[in-house]
Amino acid sequence: MNRKRIIACLICSAGLGLATNSVSAQVSAIKTETVKGGALIGRWDITVNENGKDHPSWLEVELSGFRTLVGRFVSTGGSARPISKVNYDNGKFSFAIPPQWEQEDRDLTLEGNVTESGISGTIHTSEGQIVNFTGVKAPDLKRASAPAWGSPIKLFNGKDLTGWKAVGKENQWIVKDGILTSPHSGANLISEQTFNDFKLHVEFRYQKGSNSGVYLRGRYETQIIDNPKTDHPNSHLFGGVYGFLVPSEMAVGNPGEWQSFDITLVGRMVTIVANGKTIICNQEIPGITGGALDSREGDAGPIYFQGDHGPIEFRNITITPAK
Repeated sequence: MNRKRIIACLICSAGLGLATNSVSAQVSAIKTETVKGGALIGRWDITVNENGKDHPSWLEVELSGFRTLVGRFVSTGGSARPISKVNYDNGKFSFAIPPQWEQEDRDLTLEGNVTESGISGTIHTSEGQIVNFTGVKAPDLKRASAPAWGSPIKLFNGKDLTGWKAVGKENQWIVKDGILTSPHSGANLISEQTFNDFKLHVEFRYQKGSNSGVYLRGRYETQIIDNPKTDHPNSHLFGGVYGFLVPSEMAVGNPGEWQSFDITLVGRMVTIVANGKTIICNQEIPGITGGALDSREGDAGPIYFQGDHGPIEFRNITITPAK
């Protein structure tokens, strides 16, 4: 719908009972740069400095109605949480969100400033810590054309951990009978090679009650979890992009069975085929998910397997990168 048609529709609405000043407000809101807080609207890749170490975070702010700013926030842990209101005044902004997976009762609060180089400020965590953050506008990652695919690469040789490195806790990963195996909770496993756009095939098997994930570019988790075959899928269950994208159906298998993902990632657009069924079809991943390695979304990144939530096995790991 072009601008003239939008204005015409608003004037028509006025004839049905909207006051003239309401129409003017809607017309002026067409350009978000004229909205109070417009400089904050958008997606932000955030780096949080906690105890001398950098951790990734993410923020999205959008306009709701005429003047209210709302959004979503991914802290250094957990998944995306809704923000009911973002306060903004003369370049300063703040919001509060209740605990998610934290045990404490206090809200997380954030206070920041919009500057020429991005955003910065402080976070008061639910645990009572005060940490500093900086943020830059997230890249849109749009591609001008469809990718041309290169040659497939076997990321796992079936013999040893060549091409992989364990991070976090002590390495528990082993190769047993040609299978990449995490027998118990411990370190996560990251490929030494990094990728931009790709097609990934991976097969996995978990025990009853276990939980893992496949991180794309080390930033976006596709959930692996033993959950019931519910008719009400959500993003935290099998095949979801954690906290963001909900699978169209629950294509989960049974514990002890080999299952598979075929994932295509081009820019932010992802398609996920789980056990032969397309459950997410060319949907946009808005930002990083909890557990991401970093928030530098414009960079290439590795494939990373979650190993800190229970036993998990992988085999037949093949990636086809874009040229």
